Amino acid sequence: MVKIEPFAVEQWMDKYETTPGVLNIAETCAASLSIADLAGLAVPTVIDEKTVIPPADPLSALATTRLTYGAIRGSSTLRKQVAAVFDTGKDDSIPPLSPDNVVIAQGAIAANYLLFYTLLGPGDHTICVYPTYQQLYDVPKSLGAEVSLWKLKKEKNYVPDTTELEGLVKHNTKMIIINNPNNPMGTPIPRSVLEDIVRFAQQRGIIIFSDEVYLPLSHGGTLAPNPDEDETGLFGETKEPLEPPPPPPSILTLGYDKVIATGSMSKAFALAGLRLGWVASRDPAIVEAILAARDYTTISVSQLDDGIARYALSDPIRPSLLNRNIALARRNIRHLARFVGKWESKGRVRCAWVPPTAGTTAFIQFSTVNDDGIVSPVNDVDFCLEVLKATQVMMVPGSHCFGHGKHFQGHVRIGYVNETAVLVEALSKLDRYLENNVA
Repeated sequence: MVKIEPFAVEQWMDKYETTPGVLNIAETCAASLSIADLAGLAVPTVIDEKTVIPPADPLSALATTRLTYGAIRGSSTLRKQVAAVFDTGKDDSIPPLSPDNVVIAQGAIAANYLLFYTLLGPGDHTICVYPTYQQLYDVPKSLGAEVSLWKLKKEKNYVPDTTELEGLVKHNTKMIIINNPNNPMGTPIPRSVLEDIVRFAQQRGIIIFSDEVYLPLSHGGTLAPNPDEDETGLFGETKEPLEPPPPPPSILTLGYDKVIATGSMSKAFALAGLRLGWVASRDPAIVEAILAARDYTTISVSQLDDGIARYALSDPIRPSLLNRNIALARRNIRHLARFVGKWESKGRVRCAWVPPTAGTTAFIQFSTVNDDGIVSPVNDVDFCLEVLKATQVMMVPGSHCFGHGKHFQGHVRIGYVNETAVLVEALSKLDRYLENNVA
């Protein structure tokens, strides 16, 4: 029997996100859309000198579709659209990703599991960034692979330090696993660091796997232009915006074939209810191996999910969908930054973070100062439960869900790309809780 560790963050979400009246700022998806909302984002496009207006209801186009299994790899149109997502920002010298190199799966979580199940086993060694989504290192362990954690450091702004790879690699290292942008940190891996990782792996024939579910949502954080220039914030003003860092490219665009990337409709595209994701590689042998293993698991995705995903990633929808979510991220990160700024050093409270510039999550440490001036992280599990009970504000405890109870004491993960009104209300209640109970 395979031994696998409890998936702490998913179990926490399952247990508490249905709390009556919950203000869920633990959620990591951009604020979810209905199909009607999605249709409202449609913009007419010109194709072959003709204006094309997409259907107002994507379900109507599916009404006469016979519900067979459908295309095993995913529809050719959807795979072509996903390939275009990965190709965003690629250099002209890099050939376009072929749709044949894309496999559609039941969410990124299934895509990740499928590639691990296909490629890793006893005798293999992997290097995985840490902290990250627990699946990325515990599933390889459950399959018998050895895992070395590549620990991210605050003094490096939680960007992987490639000088450490030489000390982590082994003779049997088969895969380097990264998460770009990082969950829970919200920090992207810059292009220069990705290129260093590629050079290191290519010299040794090591596969690189990059979980890129948040990559399309590279928003620049508070360094990016404010979508609401006349906005008056809840907790005071932030600094003048600076030039944000350029978004990193997909690992698939850096000229190395033994790379794998996954993504989904859930996080950056605000459609988690579709349960649709993908895995892609420039190595045809890797793709064929994944497809062979897939025959023993899920066969195909739902034709309905495939059809709605095609609609969402179509030219009339995708740009406005991403623009909506990027604007939401830029608006909301300012509210969160004002909150953190207020509590960086107030009374007995200390609040610290590395401000995220991509994705939907922030990792914030709460500490208290005693009468002797000693700063101690809060018990993040107790803190999250007490806040939930007192205010209905739900957060994720960092040490429990990302540090196995040993690391990241006092940290909480906050998902800030939800509806602005929900975030503002939640931060207001958390603010009053700190004023009344901690400060």
